[in-house]
Amino acid sequence: MGEFDLIARYFTRPAARAALGVGDDCALLAPKPGTQLAISSDMLVQGRHFFADVEPSALGHKALAVNLSDLAACGATPLAFTLALALPSADEAWLAPFSRGLLALADAHGCELVGGDTTQGPLNICITVFGEVPVLNGKSQALLRSGASAGDDVYVSGTLGDARLALQALRGQLTLPASVMAQARQRLEQPTPRVALGQALRGVASAALDVSDGLLGDLQHLLTASGVGATIDSSITTNLIAACAHPDWATGLISLNQQLEYTLAGGDDYELVFSAPAAARQAVQAAARQADTAVTRIGRIEDQPGLRLVDAQGQRLSSSFSSFDHFC
Repeated sequence: MGEFDLIARYFTRPAARAALGVGDDCALLAPKPGTQLAISSDMLVQGRHFFADVEPSALGHKALAVNLSDLAACGATPLAFTLALALPSADEAWLAPFSRGLLALADAHGCELVGGDTTQGPLNICITVFGEVPVLNGKSQALLRSGASAGDDVYVSGTLGDARLALQALRGQLTLPASVMAQARQRLEQPTPRVALGQALRGVASAALDVSDGLLGDLQHLLTASGVGATIDSSITTNLIAACAHPDWATGLISLNQQLEYTLAGGDDYELVFSAPAAARQAVQAAARQADTAVTRIGRIEDQPGLRLVDAQGQRLSSSFSSFDHFC
């Protein structure tokens, strides 16, 4: 099967929202009047971002999910995406489930594939995603990293730490009951992009970004961009590992320090961390209900620069947790 047969069979669909989709040298997008384009790219490399034996359908899902998560952090509505795909070979047994997983998530969010590139080489997946953000009275409604102010609350969506839990088990550094492992592994390989929550938080949250490399490291980006600091209650974050609530979870499987590490610096969670004024607490909960996504208040934005961790008694913890860095 040649390159163009591969594209036609697995990745070509009729254009829907796009003015022109797959097939020409360029796709044509027509954003709605009164909107801005939100654009983001992410790359997944075998051996760096995923194991060689990951299910192709799960990999297709994750490849798009990590990009949709960026749109969610911006409060954008998905519009379209391009796919650049390097493949060792044109393996139909791999391509069929990969494209199913990819396009099922795309369809769920109304985000159509409009172009890209294929080549032979080590497995590498690069997606560029496009979304729309409304502009009201000349002002963009996009959620940015730079809007947090002292006195704002800090929230995180969903759960944290399950992806790291699964990763440790897959590396052979931890043994989990099969049912617990299945739940944690789904969070690692098929994360849920919080697109609906991001849209619901427009006009409510003061700043936001997605948690891809670990809560502490990603939150620090928000603090730096906003010129503020924060105090985080670590006793709240340790309760955010969903697997710990599984009926087959055994006490002592991981230590408290591991719980802290996985939730604060685990990475691959693809949740949203965001700030909002204390006066907006009811509005935040309304947005969470609208998006059918739990949110948890974990701390407070402060004038003093830096990121501080405290325990349940408010005592300062020394933080030695570091987030993922591609070049460290």
